[in-house]
Amino acid sequence: MAVIFLLWVIAEIAAIWAVASLVGFLSTLGLLLAGAIVGSWLARREGGKAARAVLDTARSGRSPLGEVTDGMLIGLGGLLIFVPGFVSDVAGLLLLLPPTRALVRRAWLKRLKRRGPLAPRGFGGGLHSSGRVIVVDSEVVDPSRHDRRDPPQRPVIDSE
Repeated sequence: MAVIFLLWVIAEIAAIWAVASLVGFLSTLGLLLAGAIVGSWLARREGGKAARAVLDTARSGRSPLGEVTDGMLIGLGGLLIFVPGFVSDVAGLLLLLPPTRALVRRAWLKRLKRRGPLAPRGFGGGLHSSGRVIVVDSEVVDPSRHDRRDPPQRPVIDSE
């Protein structure tokens, strides 16, 4: 992780240096500021759309997995926009634009489905365990009949 962070910082510095060499220092600062302003406007607009989509999907009774993933990617894109630098601005913009976000979402959900212990079934419904069966041995204890002075034969998990 440290190597990736170091490479990212080097790429940001190289990009800022290259842009500053082409257009000048003040223009570079202006471009960084303009990117943050446009990116924050786009993140707010797309975030509102994603929130409405989550609510509409949940109201219709379907699983909002794709819509929630879109919201997560929009949040990450907005965060990347606010990090100073051109590389992060481009990455954030790609996550904020619907066509490229859809590609990232599909790849992300495919990876989760492949690697997760509980994979979403067809992106539309409940969770199923991937071939494993988990058995939980339990016992229902009626609290009105349970005397606290008389310890139970098995350990009891009390929710009080």
